[in-house]
Amino acid sequence: MSKLFLIRHGKSEWNKLGLWTGWTDISLDEDGRNEALLAGELLKEEHIDTVYTSELKRTHETFEKIKESSGKTHLSHTPHKALNERHYGIHTGKNKWQVKEEVGDEMFQNIRRGWDVKIPEGETLKDVHARVVPYYEENIKKDLFSGKNVLVVSHGNTLRALIKHLENMDDIEICDVEFETGQIHVYELGGSGEVVSKSVKSK
Repeated sequence: MSKLFLIRHGKSEWNKLGLWTGWTDISLDEDGRNEALLAGELLKEEHIDTVYTSELKRTHETFEKIKESSGKTHLSHTPHKALNERHYGIHTGKNKWQVKEEVGDEMFQNIRRGWDVKIPEGETLKDVHARVVPYYEENIKKDLFSGKNVLVVSHGNTLRALIKHLENMDDIEICDVEFETGQIHVYELGGSGEVVSKSVKSK
């Protein structure tokens, strides 16, 4: 039995402003640093062997705060672009709520949470799924199969795509899944990689 811990980075400076961030490399704000410290406290009693993050500094900063408050200062991380956030294309840097006024509630929700809703110059959730799942299967799952507990610090849409894979959700179900900043989803996995149980930790 092994454990997979999925953590969304703490609130960033652009999260606070309601801006679509995507691949823009924005730091955590004070609230986000505190969320990361709280996540570390929740992981204090958990054993963690390996850590994966995206290439973006808000996940690196979150991981450093987790190490600080959990006491797991010996841990290092492997960053990879496959774990980066969804690219928001022409919406990058725009205020979400202004876009909502422009396009209406239904289209806004489709853009934010839909499975295959295209954004010019950007990615769909389906596109994110197509890069994160192979990386999980080829790298993270190998650690889990060897009995290691793995921590993944990534982004809302990236983690939603991975959850779809882990829980075998259909394209409609995933549209209702939310993943809050600083939240931890914990999966216990059996010997063949199947999900045995799931819990959510947050403060």
